[in-house]
Amino acid sequence: MNKFRFPLILIAVFLAGCAPAASQVRSLEDYRMPTEVLKAPALTQTVEAEIASKIPPTDCPVTIVGKSTFEAPEPYSRSAPWEGNFWFGTEGLWTALQNDGVWAGLPLNPDGYTQKIMWWSSLYNLPQEPVPALEVTGRRLDGDAPPLRFYGATNAMADDIGEAMLTGVEFPTPGCWEVTGRYKKTELQFVVWIVPDQ
Repeated sequence: MNKFRFPLILIAVFLAGCAPAASQVRSLEDYRMPTEVLKAPALTQTVEAEIASKIPPTDCPVTIVGKSTFEAPEPYSRSAPWEGNFWFGTEGLWTALQNDGVWAGLPLNPDGYTQKIMWWSSLYNLPQEPVPALEVTGRRLDGDAPPLRFYGATNAMADDIGEAMLTGVEFPTPGCWEVTGRYKKTELQFVVWIVPDQ
């Protein structure tokens, strides 16, 4: 039994020499990454400003879902075929609008914000009228600005939209805009909030 005691003592001394001193022992807490992330005030203010810019002011009477119960006649879909949009208008002239009345992220060029607006009418027949007799005007309600620029009407056709009239317009400034479409003695007006470029 004594012949095994000496090697055991040597092993114990060796292991004791390899063990770190108590002051060298580090807990797992020393290796953890900090979990608290400090907010960057400038970033927070930027995000808050961007969110605020997408909310129409109370004096801008944007046309939102619920202000109209219009359902398109056959053969069109009874409701707008895109998520977040609704039909607005009458059988004589209707369009698809954003549920919240906000148009954000419009392409910006030196002359303003461009947008394509699609229009439908039970009176419209694409083969007979490839260039629709549709006119679009617009004016800013919350400040001075040149009128909306209208670049004419053309046509569009697809399974989900049927036969439609397509127009290109340009808003000189962001803000609260009233848009008016006129087609074959039918007039349709709506109000949208154009979000400034961020």
